[in-house]
Amino acid sequence: MVDIYILDLLVIGLLLLIVTLGSGWISRLPLSFSLIYLVVGILLGPYGLGLIQLRRDEVFNAEFLERITELVVIISVFSCGLRIVRPLRLKAWDITVRLIAWLMPITIFALAVVGKFFLGMDWGAAILLGAILAPTDPVLASEVQLTDINDQDELRFGLTSEGGLNDALAFPFVYFGIHALKDNSWGNWLKNWVAVDLIWAIAAGIVMGIIVAKAIVWIDKKIQKRRQADDLMEDFIAISLIFLTYSLTEIVNGYGFLAVFVAGLVTQRSYRNAEKSIAQLKFVERLEKLLEVGTILVLGSILLFQPMLNYAAQSLLVIVLLFLIIRPVGVWISTIGKRPIDSRRRTMNPGTRLLIGWFGIRGVGSLYYLAYAFGNGLEGETAEQISWITYTTIVVSVIVHGISATPLMNMYERYLAEHKQPHTPATIDEFE
Repeated sequence: MVDIYILDLLVIGLLLLIVTLGSGWISRLPLSFSLIYLVVGILLGPYGLGLIQLRRDEVFNAEFLERITELVVIISVFSCGLRIVRPLRLKAWDITVRLIAWLMPITIFALAVVGKFFLGMDWGAAILLGAILAPTDPVLASEVQLTDINDQDELRFGLTSEGGLNDALAFPFVYFGIHALKDNSWGNWLKNWVAVDLIWAIAAGIVMGIIVAKAIVWIDKKIQKRRQADDLMEDFIAISLIFLTYSLTEIVNGYGFLAVFVAGLVTQRSYRNAEKSIAQLKFVERLEKLLEVGTILVLGSILLFQPMLNYAAQSLLVIVLLFLIIRPVGVWISTIGKRPIDSRRRTMNPGTRLLIGWFGIRGVGSLYYLAYAFGNGLEGETAEQISWITYTTIVVSVIVHGISATPLMNMYERYLAEHKQPHTPATIDEFE
């Protein structure tokens, strides 16, 4: 009898071959690669061939899911940082500040209200649900994000920078929900949460991202002047930078996701030779895509029909409110008075605001926070409720956002072409 592991490798190898050779056709269809991986994952799971059976040990499942999603997210947020070349000025990052400082708290609070008053949760569980589902995904949203370092489009920049940052800055609210689950007397831990989980962890993430990235780039430059590194090995500098930044930041109790994103920004600006940053970006993107395959396959394989059906009504309520009301209205509120940098309009184009509101893709980041919560006190009926609502929301997001991304972005590109708003680095001058 053939080992299941060998069969898994066979299926994954065939999947990679098919999607790679067929990528030219797939990219033209209203169909995302993630949707293909999800379907294959379901076919490999208990309802199909049974080749992936991670539910034999629930504890292992949570830990495995946490580790693989953690790895995917840190690589993805570093990739987001590498893509962004805008000056580090408030005017240039206005859309990002609005989406992080306004939209994310609006989303968390609105979902918490839904969880408390419509789903029967206590405030701790409701806030945790909001924090898990609030971050947009930097992994699955590649089609609507910046395509390269020369892309200065406001829509793509907003979605890229939001995805890179909110996967880190949702963490304080995840901790808040976990603390509240363990102790519903907020006064016992609120001061510590503000001082450590909010202020210290964010500050440490920013500082460590700058220090570690600058130190590694400085060492790299010094050594490369004396003896050039092997071309095949040079790309691993980016991976070492990611791992060192993340681990050192976590050691000092900072937010590693935030540090890695900052490290990507710093690295992009530290090399005089832009080709080096581009080479790192290409390598990291390839690794990110490979890990995406594994993550979505795992998601597909752990889905079970009966639990999803049990919480279907609650999941549907969350999905409809989040996708059609909370996110779009939150974006509209957050962008009031926002003046675009790439046109002479005094306010952001309504169509652009609607697209930002629609492309709130949920994915790997939410899976990570859910798995993290499992390992830090989320259990029982509350765990079942939050987990199946989260799984279902991600699945629906993969489907509806995956199908709509290509046609909507094609319409957006045609609009830009007709109104002569090209994506060029020249728009950076408007920040000066």
